[in-house]
Amino acid sequence: MNKLKLVFATNNKNKLKEVQAMLTNFEIVSLADINCFDDIPETADSLTGNAILKADYITKKFGLNCFADDTGLEVKSLDGEPGVYSARYAGIENNSEKNMAKLLTKLGDNLNREAQFKTAIALNINKKQFIFEGICKGHILKQKQGSSGFGYDPIFMPEGFKKSFAEMDLNEKGAISHRGKAIQELVHFLNKHF
Repeated sequence: MNKLKLVFATNNKNKLKEVQAMLTNFEIVSLADINCFDDIPETADSLTGNAILKADYITKKFGLNCFADDTGLEVKSLDGEPGVYSARYAGIENNSEKNMAKLLTKLGDNLNREAQFKTAIALNINKKQFIFEGICKGHILKQKQGSSGFGYDPIFMPEGFKKSFAEMDLNEKGAISHRGKAIQELVHFLNKHF
């Protein structure tokens, strides 16, 4: 039986690997795999809005079933910053080190380091759209810990754990992460209906 092909609207190889590991009974391809090298605008003021923009762009231009995500880190004492600007918090070059440095500087010695990662996924399949969401609560560490993962992983410690996302392997992180939870919703939906 042929696997259902779904475009994951990303060029992030780390995210692609994470998702392929969780959606093994589907053929998950990236933007590069469909020769899409466009800079898809992410101009919405919410994570869900950005996910929808990306998914709609691919569906309209390529006519393919696809899903797109947007993820943000929301820090309570910074009124939800960096939020929708997480990837480009310290500038448009999406530099994780600079983003983490800016966040740690802004937080300073603030004792309230409560934060959450949030992922929104928009799935366009058979001319219908579905939205999925995942949240992982935790707090921001005072300094980086661990060397795996990407983005803010080295400074985020999920609730109930004594290590950062960057100290976890893909399976451990995938089981509890915001993206993991949103993808699990997506997987459950796809397995039930397709």
